[in-house]
Amino acid sequence: MRSHSRRIASMTAVLAAGALALAGCAKGGGGGAPETAGASSSQQPLENKAVSTITVGTAEDSKGPAPEIPGATSGGTVNMLDRDDFSHLDPGRVYMNYNASVSELFTRTLTNYKRNADGTLTLVGDLATDTGTTTDDGKTWTFTLKDGLKWEDGSPITSADIKYSFERLFAEFITEGPTYAQQWLVPDPDKPFRDQYKGPYDGKGLDTIETPDDKTVVLHLNGAHPDFNFTLAMTGYGAVPKAHDTKQKYDKQPFSSGPYKIVSHITDKSLDLERNPNWDAGTDPIRHAYPDKWHMEFGYQSQQTTERFLADNGKDKQAFTFHNPVAAERVQEVLGNAEAMQRSLQGLTPFTTFYNINTKRVTDVNVRKALITAWPNKQIQQLAGGEINAGKVATTVMSPTVMGYEPFDLYGKLDKPEGDPEAAKKLLAESGDPNPTIVYAYNQTPTQEKITVAIKDALTKAGFKVVAKPLNPATFYDAIGLVDNKYDVYWGGWAADWPTGSTAIQPVFDGRQIADGATNWTHLNVPEINEAIDKANAIADADEAGKAWAAIDRQIMEQAAIIPEFYQTYFGLYGSGLGGVRFDPIWGEQSPLDIWVKQP
Repeated sequence: MRSHSRRIASMTAVLAAGALALAGCAKGGGGGAPETAGASSSQQPLENKAVSTITVGTAEDSKGPAPEIPGATSGGTVNMLDRDDFSHLDPGRVYMNYNASVSELFTRTLTNYKRNADGTLTLVGDLATDTGTTTDDGKTWTFTLKDGLKWEDGSPITSADIKYSFERLFAEFITEGPTYAQQWLVPDPDKPFRDQYKGPYDGKGLDTIETPDDKTVVLHLNGAHPDFNFTLAMTGYGAVPKAHDTKQKYDKQPFSSGPYKIVSHITDKSLDLERNPNWDAGTDPIRHAYPDKWHMEFGYQSQQTTERFLADNGKDKQAFTFHNPVAAERVQEVLGNAEAMQRSLQGLTPFTTFYNINTKRVTDVNVRKALITAWPNKQIQQLAGGEINAGKVATTVMSPTVMGYEPFDLYGKLDKPEGDPEAAKKLLAESGDPNPTIVYAYNQTPTQEKITVAIKDALTKAGFKVVAKPLNPATFYDAIGLVDNKYDVYWGGWAADWPTGSTAIQPVFDGRQIADGATNWTHLNVPEINEAIDKANAIADADEAGKAWAAIDRQIMEQAAIIPEFYQTYFGLYGSGLGGVRFDPIWGEQSPLDIWVKQP
């Protein structure tokens, strides 16, 4: 399993809070909260039913066009200001959220999420007429393509294109995207998928995908995956036409199946999109495509975009940002600006951040529980920029954005987020070692140095002896990713690739996935949890599966394998000349799908 996160700057260090979240299964930053400081606010009840209660839609739900937005008008140009250029646009190489967000304008998938007017989400057919059918609990999936689907040159999108789109994912140059489907479409799930199929460029097809006609795609998996229709909503499984596959070059100029096409891309400077005249709104239940053009510019830090959005002058009135948040030092100014708050967005990203406890080194569960109990979440939150920048205090493994999420607080962290040294002392007394030594590894950055002081102070009050080990942010995951690392506690974070418990829990806590470089950083290996993971993965009913994953969440917390830190949040601005700017709870940033330009 691979994991990526734009929140982490090449998986090494968290940058501005909420700015960067993952388009899927994702490590958090390399060792702590944002390199910012600012205001804090009190913990509020946390709910996010937009994702945690997502429904699977019907064929009727999957029909286009997308429902009209009252007051929206067509035409005009939308401007976008952001920090970095998109690292990948070839769908097979897209895993991070900002790449996925922009790709929705020109890449379509078999399934996708419809953002409803009430803020809820529905999984629907995008290219497919529905969310797929299976008669064997998720081992075989059949999809039928809609009528009227066309590429940007007017040629039809066929089942052969879909089959080819999956086959090319096995090519050696496709190394950055998700690998779920590839591993499930080969005969042996326990062997590397590229050892079993090399891709279509030598003329060989993948036998596990059938196309009995131009509209039908049948995928045969090597095991039951009841939520495979969620998997296919990932941009990584977007459509690519064989006739226009330029292999590595495709990353710079993907061929459009959506409402817009790329007309110019100057690396690290700008990206321009114009309408794709062959896109049929009647086939598309999620994209409105109100603007005529999109002009996107890169190289702007959060401080710069915050200043420009606050000034709201000229073309910036028609500007938004995918993920640049309000700069931490301007948060209070924005909160006090009634006009700016009218064009602000706040939302819960898919990320839970936490501190891993190395269960192979810290073997006594009472010592682990004492760590959680003594941990200074509130002080860390304040040093990291406050709740609005760092996030809300977390108490579970799963984010509230995951289906089946159930809130619980086994260690009283919401009542005493600053830590409870006396309660921690009692737990240490029960362990038989009232003064255990803990080796804490952290990123050596200015903010992390401050946070480390707060952690050492809190743990010392509880009776711990703390040895702090600074690590290079560039190699943080290399250091903690070793099975035989020499650290007891170290930071991490995770977001599910799709909002079900299978990708929120298994990659991080399945004891059979312990290996150098793997993502079970706690080295937790509890047979009962491993068995429960297998059972949950086999449950076809989404509600029942959600309950099973929530139960596993509680099992993991009873083992005290992690110290939950934050459910990360996003706080951003946009220009007054735009309507329909919404927070996307799947990607954790601003969504382009409903945006329209207000007419003078």
